[in-house]
Amino acid sequence: MDAAAKTPHSAFGQCGESAQNECPAFKGNLDVVVDRCLQMMFDEGPGQGPTHGHYTNMTNPSYRNVACGFHVTPDGAVWVVQNFYR
Repeated sequence: MDAAAKTPHSAFGQCGESAQNECPAFKGNLDVVVDRCLQMMFDEGPGQGPTHGHYTNMTNPSYRNVACGFHVTPDGAVWVVQNFYR
């Protein structure tokens, strides 16, 4: 949905998730994009506040489950979404 809307987090909350991380429209090989995206998010932490949000979501022990989605658009843009659940 976000890729079609071309807007990150546009569908946030529609799956009952408590938090969401997203890598919107990254270009490149899927494996490389996923590695680069997750590393960028992890490199935000540790810390407090919005500049550490992705890291906080990934390391928050109150999130008991995560669902990951991957979509490659016809022009090769890779969208990666992580939905976190309590």
